[in-house]
Amino acid sequence: MGDPRKIRRKFNKPSHPWRAERIEEEHKLAKEYGLKKMREIWRGKTFLATVAYQAKRLIALHTPQAEVEKKQLLTRLSSLGLMPPTGTLTDVLSLTIRDVLNRRLQTVMVQRKLARSANQARQFINHEHVLVKDRIVSSPSYLVSRAEEDFVTFKPASSFANPDHPERAVKSESK
Repeated sequence: MGDPRKIRRKFNKPSHPWRAERIEEEHKLAKEYGLKKMREIWRGKTFLATVAYQAKRLIALHTPQAEVEKKQLLTRLSSLGLMPPTGTLTDVLSLTIRDVLNRRLQTVMVQRKLARSANQARQFINHEHVLVKDRIVSSPSYLVSRAEEDFVTFKPASSFANPDHPERAVKSESK
């Protein structure tokens, strides 16, 4: 019969579709981070808005349950690498879309020099050449936690596992 739950979007569209400043900013981010669709940016912004809403609500509350939820929120964000372990709820409000985009698997691969560009990293991930902690991940938008960051590698059976593969070679700057 299938899964009875209702599948919902994980992003909210912008309130106004044709604002030139927003569109320019999104195009710059998409080019910088090698994103394919604007909804990838909207998904990150929705995640930030949800976290900021939770933080604002928890700042105002002073109940024992609120303290538990504060600790859980801060632990979750620090394990994702979005905040330092000693962060506070006011630090949550200062998170930006760039912080979220820097934690994506696609960007982590470029930072760790497993790919030359974000577009190449996206291709490696989509073609299932990438492992995260012995698990194949085929989603470039996967948020890499701090614990998993050191375990981002290529599949052993993949030809890209060889550091001397011509597509992995980092171009050295000469003269």
